Amino acid sequence: MVSPWVAHSTAGVSVRRDGARDIVRSLPEETPIALVFDGTTAAVMMATPDDIADFAMGFALTEGFITHPRDVTEFELTAHEQGIEARFWLNGERAQAVQTRRRNMLGPVGCGLCGIDSLEQAIRSLPVLGPGASAISQCDVARGAQALRAYQPLHDQTRAVHAAGFLRPGGRIELAREDVGRHNALDKLIGAMAHQGIDPRAGAIVLTSRISVEMVQKTVIAGCPVLIAVSAPTAHALRLAKGAGLTLAAFARSDGFDIYSHPERIQTGACDAA
Repeated sequence: MVSPWVAHSTAGVSVRRDGARDIVRSLPEETPIALVFDGTTAAVMMATPDDIADFAMGFALTEGFITHPRDVTEFELTAHEQGIEARFWLNGERAQAVQTRRRNMLGPVGCGLCGIDSLEQAIRSLPVLGPGASAISQCDVARGAQALRAYQPLHDQTRAVHAAGFLRPGGRIELAREDVGRHNALDKLIGAMAHQGIDPRAGAIVLTSRISVEMVQKTVIAGCPVLIAVSAPTAHALRLAKGAGLTLAAFARSDGFDIYSHPERIQTGACDAA
């Protein structure tokens, strides 16, 4: 059951060719979430007010505020009338590093690069993923998005949110998160994996969205070797994926998919993709 804090019922009128009728729809909530490090707000993002601890951890990791959960000495969530603060206290080394890159931004839900200080920061250098990560079968890739559908209760209620899931070899979705923002859903997933000690190298990330530059960046920084999506990559996202050693599969459907980079991690012929 989706919490009323996450979805809100509202009345409306449905107009069709055969007439109009009163309706009640569930709409997803979005709330300002302030990411605060050692007392200084580094970012304010609009997000679905659920799994906020996971979102904060994933955002801190994928945006480089921390490199590991152990960098955090203390964490708390504080609700205000205007929104929610996710407060981090960092160890001395990370606290000093964050001071050198403080930024303030208001990120709408479609934004993954809001508030950066320079163009160089937009296309940041990425580590190169090693070749030894676990392979996944073509059947798993083809059915990954379909498997994720069973983990999208907020989407079922509102038809207005994205999801990101972690797919294990064998076709099982181990973990999934939803949000009005596709970047937020991915950050929530990565944060949840960090909290639960799940190794990102042991499977693939599945998205219900297109693959943009920042989705590749976040996946690579998290250390996951395979990214699967139901829609297309941008050309620049593909260039980054190729350079970082990320396997990119797009247009994933039950009857197949397209591979655009590093196909060696996908075991073709292992099963019938249909």
